[in-house]
Amino acid sequence: MSIELLFQTHLVLGYVAWLLCFGAYILPWLKSMDRVKTHRAIATLHSFRFFGLVFILPGVVSPNLPASFASFAAYGDFATGLLAMLALITIRIRSVFWLFVVAFNLVGITDLILDYYQAIQVGLPARAGELGATYAIPIIYVPLLMITHVFAFYLLVRPEPKTAQSLTADAAVS
Repeated sequence: MSIELLFQTHLVLGYVAWLLCFGAYILPWLKSMDRVKTHRAIATLHSFRFFGLVFILPGVVSPNLPASFASFAAYGDFATGLLAMLALITIRIRSVFWLFVVAFNLVGITDLILDYYQAIQVGLPARAGELGATYAIPIIYVPLLMITHVFAFYLLVRPEPKTAQSLTADAAVS
């Protein structure tokens, strides 16, 4: 099996495994919470995206890994992680919290889509060995990040259920 086909197989199976896990365990758990707690849980996961800076850490990835891909992926993840942390820090100031929730999801999903685009442009699937120790990031971590971004956007655009609206109104009155 070629390196490119092996990488693509790993990537697809990473999505399949996370979609199965998400549907069976994570989605029911997230649906049991109100929107703030759900977005807080998603922000907590994404707050670890500072780890993407490892793409520019000498000795971890091959020096032959295209710098344009590595730098963009590293700093896009870093920015997303910082915005997610800001969302978590501002949880008590709801208008600011929601601003950061939207911001980290927009920056994060844009980063992942552009990372996929750049990876294709530089032929990364055929050069996957150059990812070194970071190989697990696009295979194991990125699929979960993408799935949670999509779910977060779904929640952001979906009207709040009537029961949640009345509970929110009741809480505001008391």
